[in-house]
Amino acid sequence: MSENITIMQGLSKGEKYVALIPQLIALTEGEDDLIANAGNIIAALKETFSFFWIGVYFVKEKKGKQVLLLGPFQGPPACVQIEKGRGVCGSAWDTKQSIIVDDVDQFPGHIACSVFSKSEIVVPLIKNNIVCGVIDVDSKLLSDFDDIDRKYLEEIALLISKMI
Repeated sequence: MSENITIMQGLSKGEKYVALIPQLIALTEGEDDLIANAGNIIAALKETFSFFWIGVYFVKEKKGKQVLLLGPFQGPPACVQIEKGRGVCGSAWDTKQSIIVDDVDQFPGHIACSVFSKSEIVVPLIKNNIVCGVIDVDSKLLSDFDDIDRKYLEEIALLISKMI
């Protein structure tokens, strides 16, 4: 297991993801604790891309129903529970699809955990065709996420899903 993440300056966003993913694999290798691994992956992503907010939510049973429950994150305090179909995270859970939102104020039912969040990407964690959580990333900039983020965050979601 390596605790050092090295991303050279001057790389494109895609090149940063390509350089980071093998390091995430090395970072989590030999550790079987989901929370520890998810925490390190989220921290490495935050350090590499300086996201405003990034975290994972896991599907958990609360008071007789399933909700997305806040897991490891980096950034200001966040919403703790999200219902299926509610907001961007709940919609990604419901549809089993990644969602990119260029302007969160235009997303029907957006859950505003921070007034500073302007755009968002949510990628489901899928294991055995069941959504078991989501990766949620917020930016202070409008239209900050694209298909490059989607592609590589889906690869990272698969890495986390294998740990569940």
